[in-house]
Amino acid sequence: MNRDHTKIIQIGNKVIGGGNPVLIQSMCNTKTQDVASTVNQINALTAAGCDIIRVAVPDMEAAAAIKEIKKQISIPLVADIHFDYRLAVASIESGADKIRINPGNIGSLDRVKAVVDKAKEYQIPIRVGVNSGSLEKNLIEKYGGVTAEGIVESALNKVRMIEEMDYGNLVISIKSSDVLMCIKAHELIAERTDYPLHVGITEAGTLISGTIKSSVGLGIILHKGIGDTIRVSLTGDPLEEIKAAKTILRTLGLKRGGVEVISCPTCGRTRIDLISLANQVEDMVSAYDHLDIKVAVMGCVVNGPGEAREADIGIAGGIGEGLLIKKGEVIRKVPEEELLSALQEELMKMQ
Repeated sequence: MNRDHTKIIQIGNKVIGGGNPVLIQSMCNTKTQDVASTVNQINALTAAGCDIIRVAVPDMEAAAAIKEIKKQISIPLVADIHFDYRLAVASIESGADKIRINPGNIGSLDRVKAVVDKAKEYQIPIRVGVNSGSLEKNLIEKYGGVTAEGIVESALNKVRMIEEMDYGNLVISIKSSDVLMCIKAHELIAERTDYPLHVGITEAGTLISGTIKSSVGLGIILHKGIGDTIRVSLTGDPLEEIKAAKTILRTLGLKRGGVEVISCPTCGRTRIDLISLANQVEDMVSAYDHLDIKVAVMGCVVNGPGEAREADIGIAGGIGEGLLIKKGEVIRKVPEEELLSALQEELMKMQ
């Protein structure tokens, strides 16, 4: 099922599915009961481009904190529940905009029904999540191991269970740390359901390896027209998840707006500190995400001016200095130590 034809699901003040923009999610790594820290992180993630945020709910204190957190944030909040159905019920009552459960670890049918009934009462969606690491033994035996087919069957069994409780306000999530298995699973499930899909490579890893694995997996899945909301799961600062997700979506043409930074690899011709400069530019332009422009950071005069001319604005290095280029025209020559401030000055004029 192509994302243009999936079911539209309302999550707080956002919608996914039905051809709506693919939304970016992340998860707080704060203690949810620490309201101040959690709110600060959520608001920082929101400013960076996060559309939906998830928090862990390991106990009743965390569930109760949702009510206060909700008062201080502007994006939908998802409560992440494992094992104890009462935490899901309490989180919904506290104002969660969506809950994430794996019905397989919630327990008996009655307990799952208690969660579904409460979600139905408050009219909030349930994200039905299945990870390759939580696949049931009978499906592992049936398919001879953990497979894409087994993950899909597990997820659809749980969806069917909730549908039989007369509730269809659902989002499906099937994840694996095996990129190729994850791709195959999404191809299979997209043929069998019209529920919107939350896509991600689970336990992807640290910043570099996790971003690469997520980019490959999410890139292929999204390019096939599959996926309505995504999370890049990284071991690190959640802000890095947002940066990676935005870059993936922009690269695929699924997100418009924002500043795209292009920079050349360094070589023996480079006479300025390009690595440091490019990183500083990338950090600096995050404040101009409302602009829809391309910024070039080039290291030398061989490729620099030409590449920079294809950008809206750019800098090209020389020997301790650089050229400031705007719309293909060299504006002026600037000392190396003034390149960043000169670029920022021009960006401010473009607002």
